[in-house]
Amino acid sequence: MAARKPQRRREFGTVRKLASGRWQARYLGPDGQRHKAPETFETKSDAQDWLNLVRADIERSTWRDPDAGAVNFEKYTLRWLEERGLAPTTVDRYDGLLRLHILPTFGGKNLDEITSPSVRTWRADRLKATGATTVAKSYRLLKAILQTAVDDDMLRSNPCRIKGAGKEEADERPTATIEQVFDLADAMGPRWRLMVLLGAFASLRPEELAELRRHSVDLDECSLRVTQASPELTNGRRVTGDPKTRAGKRTVYMPDFLLPELRRHLQWFAEKGPDGLLFIGEKGAPFRRSTFGRKWRKARTKVGMPDNFRFYDLRHTGNTLAADTGAKLKDLMVRAGQSSERAQLIYQHSTARHQRRLAQGIDVEVRQQMRKPDAEGRHAEKA
Repeated sequence: MAARKPQRRREFGTVRKLASGRWQARYLGPDGQRHKAPETFETKSDAQDWLNLVRADIERSTWRDPDAGAVNFEKYTLRWLEERGLAPTTVDRYDGLLRLHILPTFGGKNLDEITSPSVRTWRADRLKATGATTVAKSYRLLKAILQTAVDDDMLRSNPCRIKGAGKEEADERPTATIEQVFDLADAMGPRWRLMVLLGAFASLRPEELAELRRHSVDLDECSLRVTQASPELTNGRRVTGDPKTRAGKRTVYMPDFLLPELRRHLQWFAEKGPDGLLFIGEKGAPFRRSTFGRKWRKARTKVGMPDNFRFYDLRHTGNTLAADTGAKLKDLMVRAGQSSERAQLIYQHSTARHQRRLAQGIDVEVRQQMRKPDAEGRHAEKA
């Protein structure tokens, strides 16, 4: 009996010659849909070689729908934002980066049209137009969005491949001296004086100060209990919720020289009732960033502070003073409401006694400096 001839392996896909004389390759994908090569080929052999490569991808389970990336970047980004479960302040920050720096270039493109060269060109143009810190933040956001597209099998690889492009190297922030803090407090006027002092000597964030209430204050312990924060979005809307970090809920012990300031503020300016806000405007409205910002800029100019000195920079003064007392790293982090994975690995514990001692150290340092002669002596009685 004659031996059976081995069956010829079934060809994968089809090739055909077009009227132009070039060859087109087509195949049936694992998704049951018919796909064609993105380009035509000069010879039949070239078309068949391309099909062989596609077949190998399918057999290795590395095949990707070539049309998966044909999705508008802006639409994908909006869905990306909705699905992340981000905090309102984060959404607000991302919205600004997208609107001003990313969407004008990539908003009208499909995902698979964003290439490494186009990302490099975009970044170079942005660096000419705005600060390096903003560009780094924008690049990180773009890279995160496109990495999700890779995870969704919509892109084969992430086109954001510029080494170090997402790293921020911001200039060192200015730090106010103790005298400058008191000068700023004087320039802001009686109603906002305590806010400046707490921003510096209690290391409180602006959004934490905005949500402090009468019941947050413990005059016997000279402390404040921070449980919530109320950041203001760029549209003026306030979003009240948990503080910025997990460590943000904390008791902040204040140096004793702030006690008279606190009593006076509660008597003169705080909203009435146990739940009354600690800081309200002249007409009884909650603290507003826009109104406060105008006063802050005038006070900053009057005192002679640089234009880039922000209210948030007052925390640098408080944190520096606290560090100068010799406090442990964990104590400093608790006081400032800072949290990180690295800090959790440090087996140190911060107690109320440590926090009280830290506040007393700040009190001694401020009183000593304010007793110095000449210009510094102006504030000796206030301290």
